[in-house]
Amino acid sequence: MRGFLLSAKKSDTLSFMKAHKKTLPNGLRIITVPMKDTSTVTAYVLVDAGTKYETKEINGISHFLEHVCFKGTTKRPTSAHINNELDGMGAQSNAFTSHEFTGYYAKAQSKNLPQIIDILSDIYQNSTFPKDEVQKEKGVILEEINMYEDLPQRKAATLFSQLLYGDQPAGWTILGRKEVIEGIEPKDFENYRKKHYVASATMIVIAGKIDEKSAVNLVQKAFKDISASKKHPKKKVIEKQSAPALLINRKETDQSHIALGVRTFPVGDKRGPALALMNTILGEGMSSRLFQKLRDEMGICYYVHSGLDENTDHGSLVVTSGVDTKRPLDAIEAILSEFRKLRDTLVSPEELKKAKDYSVGTMYLGLETSDSLAGFYGIEEILRKKLESPLEIEKKIRAVTAKDIQKVAKDIFKNERLNLVMVGKAPEEKAVKNILRI
Repeated sequence: MRGFLLSAKKSDTLSFMKAHKKTLPNGLRIITVPMKDTSTVTAYVLVDAGTKYETKEINGISHFLEHVCFKGTTKRPTSAHINNELDGMGAQSNAFTSHEFTGYYAKAQSKNLPQIIDILSDIYQNSTFPKDEVQKEKGVILEEINMYEDLPQRKAATLFSQLLYGDQPAGWTILGRKEVIEGIEPKDFENYRKKHYVASATMIVIAGKIDEKSAVNLVQKAFKDISASKKHPKKKVIEKQSAPALLINRKETDQSHIALGVRTFPVGDKRGPALALMNTILGEGMSSRLFQKLRDEMGICYYVHSGLDENTDHGSLVVTSGVDTKRPLDAIEAILSEFRKLRDTLVSPEELKKAKDYSVGTMYLGLETSDSLAGFYGIEEILRKKLESPLEIEKKIRAVTAKDIQKVAKDIFKNERLNLVMVGKAPEEKAVKNILRI
């Protein structure tokens, strides 16, 4: 009886995590996710506009635009007007930019949904980009660039993308180059917004304690004047590699920071669930193979993690770690050894079950709040162009076999897909190249 009640409770909860999508005649997408047992609501505005939609002359403008959208609108002339209104209802708000998209969001008590929709639609459509505010924000972004230059973990991740994709948008930084940021003017934001912030490239996701019909009506009213112009596309990523690639950025650090990984495949590939489970086995959690090997057994690092970078037309798996400066070669060999084991030996039934339970468990733990659920469905739609519920994703994860994982490992763990970035103190290049092979 107790088991039945728990199952019924889970099923009942998940039914309130189901998303509903409505596409308006102008192409604007509205996704609503009603939730039970919450008093909050989160609204996201997401747009297909990120680094991959830029040219070299304006690299960094997607992220810069996200900053200056909060500096004043026709209705709310200054950032103080916007911030005071958000703070006045105890709301949380922020924005973010990736290579593929930009997002703006606000979270508040459910009764404040009309107000946060009004604010988000205003900054999205009506920002005025005051010249003096743009000039001041340049200093903020330049310091953000400096900050990440001083973080070797972040530097390694940035250089890893550059190593894989070179001088094309996927290889450029989201923050942009300093000389470009310094030259951007208000008219550049106007032109970029006109090209990309259009109805067909925009979606609004609302999750939490909502009446779906009322929420849709609010969005339709707030975005009734959004541009219906044709969206400017992005260029397809070009991938070329025939041998292991190495990039060393030497600087004075107390650790040798490593980003070692392989090219994979775009989001939505049928091998995705198997790849995700393989990544979990490799380097997610304190019982993962890499954590056990590099930290618990070898004692050469504090952090080691494996992660996936999934995009619409390319992807990668990368292991990152900061290791003892005297032992980076040992760390590289240990990571490569784990790659080979996944390729050459089937995962045991016990380890596979643990990985599935971990993946499913962390997924549901990460979907308990209105903001996390809104973000989940927003990214599902903007990257995959389809809405899969957590229950559907769990079903796919549960169906993965050890042979599926080994097949993916055989597909990706190849010398012609292998890439390594080292930041900080590093051995001679020749010594690294001698061991850089799977």
